[in-house]
Amino acid sequence: MASQPSPGKLQFKRWLFAPPRPHGAVIKDRTVSNLELFYDLVYVAVIGALSTQLASDISVRGFIEFGVVFGMVWFAWFNGSLYVELHGREDGRTRLVVFLQMGILALLAVFTTKAADSTGSQFAIVYAAFLAVMTWQWWRVRELDRRDRPEYLSITFYYVVAMVISTVVVAATAVLPPDPRLVVWAVFAIAWVIHIEIAGRVRTGGISSAILPTESLVERFGLFVIIVLGEVILGVVTGLSAAEPDALTIVTGMLALVIGLGLWWLYFDLVGRRLPRSSRGSIAAWMLSHLPITLAITAAGAAIVSLVEHAHDPVTPAATAWLLSGSVALGLLALVLTARSLDDAVRLASVYRPLTAALALGAAVAVLAGWVAPAPWLLALLLVAILSALWFFAVAWLIGAGAWRDGTGVPR
Repeated sequence: MASQPSPGKLQFKRWLFAPPRPHGAVIKDRTVSNLELFYDLVYVAVIGALSTQLASDISVRGFIEFGVVFGMVWFAWFNGSLYVELHGREDGRTRLVVFLQMGILALLAVFTTKAADSTGSQFAIVYAAFLAVMTWQWWRVRELDRRDRPEYLSITFYYVVAMVISTVVVAATAVLPPDPRLVVWAVFAIAWVIHIEIAGRVRTGGISSAILPTESLVERFGLFVIIVLGEVILGVVTGLSAAEPDALTIVTGMLALVIGLGLWWLYFDLVGRRLPRSSRGSIAAWMLSHLPITLAITAAGAAIVSLVEHAHDPVTPAATAWLLSGSVALGLLALVLTARSLDDAVRLASVYRPLTAALALGAAVAVLAGWVAPAPWLLALLLVAILSALWFFAVAWLIGAGAWRDGTGVPR
């Protein structure tokens, strides 16, 4: 007679092979896990490689290449992070799958720096492997929906189909020359933005019914913002290391660092830690707005390297001035989109209407500063002044409405 497995073995087996958390099983008081924090570290390497490449080629083509590859990297993070947010568990299966993703992404970082050129084929193959893993995970969720939650079958069907097509298309670009491959990648990134936006506006079975605003979701996107803000710090350090660290260079670097600090203050005081609306279209818009925000911050970090290196120039090189000021402007405009999708944008409409107008005005002034292209230290100072003025304006309105949040996140 066969012996029965011990309770300990059964418990371990359930821990190691438990199915994904099904749709609708929302953990409202969930916090971001150590596993997710560890997962994000691999994107530090990938995004660092992207920023390094842009810093070495500040040009229109260099920015386009950077933007396309960054869009693909952001979608990879979005896909992996959203899966854990919606369907992950505190179990062995989730850990193993996340570690598998991290291994693939670590390899992806090796080919990211020259992804638009000499290592594009390798990047495409590794990225397709990542998509294949994610497709398999979303297919497992669909199998659960087929049995337990049929109301979600439509959205998981379209998502899995889109993932299969994406995997095949990206893998096929490995045999293309660099320029056509970059065009296909651009179409891939744009198509997914459109796909998510449309899915967010569907009345039934769309993103708004599958993804509920939670504190952990807000925290997850905020953590990615912190990751890319690290590129601003790295840009300052890299620029100071490459240049002669005299007084003017150090002052320029420290002013550039404050640009990153200003973006941090604006994001986390104005839109961070605030829930998006659960209405149709709002949560998709909130998530997608983080793509230009994080792209802009990363690009600013790349521009700062050149800004510090040219600290003694009488005027900022035109390409550097446009990249830095344009990145700040893009980040501010993207914050408008984020703010408009918040629950507070309705609850505190009298506050957020003037705040979004001020952000748009700040973006225009930032572009003007880039067009003037003064000395590097003065350009950095002007951008710091713009960000500081916006922050003080925002805080004044939030305090007046009783919606200002202190360090604990509690309004006062």
